Amino acid sequence: MKYSYRQSRDRSSHTRSRRRTMRIFWQSFVDASLNAPYMALLSEYLNNIAAPGTTVHVEGVSPPDREFGRLAELRCAVQAIDNGIAAEEQGFDAFVMGHFQDPGLYELRATLDIPVIGTGEATLLAASQLGRRLGLVTLDTVFEVWHYEQAERYGLGDRVVHVTGLDCKPEDFADAFAGDQAAHARMIEDFVACALPLVERGADVVIPAGVLPGLLIGREHGLKIGHAPVVNCAAVALKSAEMWVQLRRLNGTEPSRGPSFKRASALARDDFRAMLARNRR
Repeated sequence: MKYSYRQSRDRSSHTRSRRRTMRIFWQSFVDASLNAPYMALLSEYLNNIAAPGTTVHVEGVSPPDREFGRLAELRCAVQAIDNGIAAEEQGFDAFVMGHFQDPGLYELRATLDIPVIGTGEATLLAASQLGRRLGLVTLDTVFEVWHYEQAERYGLGDRVVHVTGLDCKPEDFADAFAGDQAAHARMIEDFVACALPLVERGADVVIPAGVLPGLLIGREHGLKIGHAPVVNCAAVALKSAEMWVQLRRLNGTEPSRGPSFKRASALARDDFRAMLARNRR
């Protein structure tokens, strides 16, 4: 009995030691060189709000998600899945799909042992606890139908009252993220102007459906549109990642490996990565 107690105590001490450090891989769909101010600000912001001992590595894609549409989303998702496999091999504790549309999320969750968090999924589920009816402000109107499909996939289809687009590109945020206060104020005004009709149509909560607008409103403490709180999707995704890493360490909690997220075989992983390796040659 004494040996069992000592063993338990040693294991508890080891667990406490592991809790002090956490490495999170954040996958953006933005090019690090073309949007350097945004990527630098995102990395700084995430690491500043992270819990003590948590570090966040932000990775982009090249070419970025520049021609909005399903094919571009698929291409970037393939790169993200490959990066996710590499991140797990490199010892990261969690992977965040830092792109609100969550392309490839389920495939990656079925591939990795570490927690895989979708920014869109985490934010929609969190926002549903703040109000019954959700309104989304996305980058471009092309994503409107995608977000409706997302909400249906996550069981929240009847909670989304409307989705509207800002009709802008990632580079439109460059001046604001580079420190231009006037540009930042204009972007906030544009966001509020898009969000106000959502509240007028009955939204209880406003969601920036993209990390770019999410980071934009990150410094606006307690931002509301009328009575509707605005949810910071970047912060929600990061804190969700930290939570799932902690729960995995605490209880061994992981996704169902039944039909929903059956674990991909080693051969399936090898075939996937071999395909990408051939394309790189």
